[in-house]
Amino acid sequence: MTKKVLVLGASGGMGYSIVKELLSRGILVTAFARNREKLEKLFGEEENATVFSGDLFHLEDLDKAAQDVDIIYHSANIPYIEWKEKLPILMSNILQTAEKHAAKLVIVDNIYAYGRSGGAKVSETTTKNPHTKKGNIRLQVETQVKEFNVPALIAHFPDFYGPNAENTILNYTLLNVVKDKKSSYVGNQRISREFIYTPDGAKAIVNLSLLNEAYGQSWNIPGPGVISGEEIVKTIRKITGYQKGVSTISKNMIRFLGLFNRQMREVVEMFYLNEEPVVLNGEKYEKLIGKVPSTSYEEGLRQTIAYMKQNK
Repeated sequence: MTKKVLVLGASGGMGYSIVKELLSRGILVTAFARNREKLEKLFGEEENATVFSGDLFHLEDLDKAAQDVDIIYHSANIPYIEWKEKLPILMSNILQTAEKHAAKLVIVDNIYAYGRSGGAKVSETTTKNPHTKKGNIRLQVETQVKEFNVPALIAHFPDFYGPNAENTILNYTLLNVVKDKKSSYVGNQRISREFIYTPDGAKAIVNLSLLNEAYGQSWNIPGPGVISGEEIVKTIRKITGYQKGVSTISKNMIRFLGLFNRQMREVVEMFYLNEEPVVLNGEKYEKLIGKVPSTSYEEGLRQTIAYMKQNK
């Protein structure tokens, strides 16, 4: 029985929701991130949470945080510009720590390694054929995990939105809505794509993590279907009464910003996801566990906006 776990990247969007989900099940959680002040703000009043500020690139920090834990949840991320050099080192540190403490490893992953989908829903048996630098790095890290002697499961998610999910493209739109300023949407507003509400994703990944048979495999965790930017804006207006304009951020605009900002140069490469979205097939999860946790976009956006207003 799982008694104590470690969540890496606990101050991020998915990490925060994973901590909350675990706590709701009475599991002791060590919430790990770099910024102690933010951790205290998020979890300081939680009876079963211990906050640990540390650096994932320092093995001794990980070692100390992983004392007596049964499972390590890896939901930490680093800026795109550091992926090539640092992501394999980061994963190596986490794998070494899991092996040393005989802990299982649960990895939050994105959809980049799948590459272009050709319009079909992708399942876990779909050949991963990344065509971007970042997709190739994610696939390299996945191979790294499989070569290590640690029981691990990898969960692939579409783009996140939800409470405390600040580093996301939908958050970019919602920030100005909450401030009642003109806002923007990244990508063609007429194209439908998939998002997942972080508390749903957290519930699904925790469900998997508590089953021994889920390890040694990859899992797709889809959202509640696809939605266009136009539908998102319409839903936001319905929830909030927001009246301001929402402009479109195009690939060329991001490419132009990339002339001055290296991080934006890296974003351009992933823009294909706004033009030909990758949509996940969740049948494998449903066969093992049942229905994938699914909050409607309207309710998810309502909860997210309420959280943002409360935590300005």
